[in-house]
Amino acid sequence: MPDPGPSPLQSSVPAAAAHFGTHVLGLAPAGVPGPAPAAPPVSDGPSKAGPGTPALERLLRGPSGLGTAGLRLTPREAPPAPAEPAAPPPSAEGRPIPGLYHHPVAEPDPARVEEVSHRIKAWAVDEVQAFPPEWEDQFDGFSVGRYMVACHPDAPTVDHLMIATRLMVAENAVDDCYCEDHGGSPVGLGSRLLLAHTALDPLHTTEEYEPAWKESLQADAPRRAYRSAMEYFLRQATASQADRFRHDMARLHMGYLAEAAWAETDHVPEVWEYLAMRQFNNFRPCPTITDTVGGYELPADLHAQPALQRIIALAGNATTIVNDLYSYTKELASPGTHLNLPVVIAERENRSERDAYLKAVEVHNDLMHGFETEAAALAAACPVPSLLRFLRGVAVWVDGNHYWHQTNTYRYSLPDFW
Repeated sequence: MPDPGPSPLQSSVPAAAAHFGTHVLGLAPAGVPGPAPAAPPVSDGPSKAGPGTPALERLLRGPSGLGTAGLRLTPREAPPAPAEPAAPPPSAEGRPIPGLYHHPVAEPDPARVEEVSHRIKAWAVDEVQAFPPEWEDQFDGFSVGRYMVACHPDAPTVDHLMIATRLMVAENAVDDCYCEDHGGSPVGLGSRLLLAHTALDPLHTTEEYEPAWKESLQADAPRRAYRSAMEYFLRQATASQADRFRHDMARLHMGYLAEAAWAETDHVPEVWEYLAMRQFNNFRPCPTITDTVGGYELPADLHAQPALQRIIALAGNATTIVNDLYSYTKELASPGTHLNLPVVIAERENRSERDAYLKAVEVHNDLMHGFETEAAALAAACPVPSLLRFLRGVAVWVDGNHYWHQTNTYRYSLPDFW
């Protein structure tokens, strides 16, 4: 048998860019030339890209230049007229946490906020019965329409925004009803999550048992919401985008199970252990669909690059610590011990509540700087338009997530530590 020779090397980031450049730029309309392929950068040592560098500024502006206009696959629609007078939104006067590194964002488009809010409530009430009438004020106070419009300002249509909004509501239904304060419990959580996950990643079984599984998807609000939200998502997502999302939801569910195990044994983890759990029990499924919501696709080989996976993880970790910090007083007021980063730091590093909270702010800031530095370095090393747009989308999601936490004074208030 002839020697087949060495196995092909795994593609590097610039090689992946070259491999997919023609495919990605081929999305431009006929007759619109794409940019010339960029030469791989010449490195003279470790990347010095970071906050304020030209690479990051280019990332935050998004793709530009000849041919990049074609990356929007569907034209952005005109903002819809509200179907009825808008209800007064929750107060948006919340102040940011002192010392927390973040980027302010423009107020989200009010017409889009109103339309998304109207549609998501109709879906939650009429299609999936996601919450009983007595939870209506909490649903309204969550302000999910304002949240998702702030996180996805480049969504070409309201239909695209609704993809993210339904999934956000479904994920919160699972968290509230299975894990948290609306009937949740660590006892038996694994079984509930497994069965709910089949609404995202369908069971392939025999004809005899398939009807019982399908019937189970209507058994409770979390499963109804997961099933319906996933059906809408699949109408817009490619196969690789759907597989990516299922993978990230499995990560999320594994994080839920780790936290539940600690709750069952009254265990306070070490700080690094808590951060490991939070890398899975976090917001990652939300920014990872930024290309689906934006109406384009980041090729799977680029998404799988270790450099991009690290960037997505850092973004997810930073946004989740934002939740720990803004929800701190809310969680302290709830029954029992609720683990969050300040609580774990106080216990494991023998700090006061104030010092532990301020240390958690530092942890967040370090994660944010790491995210931005590495995103800028990847943008410089692999200037493929779809990758630049995806990186920008994740950065915008991070900023929109902070905006929502800061301004949602219905849910959150800051501790008196300053």
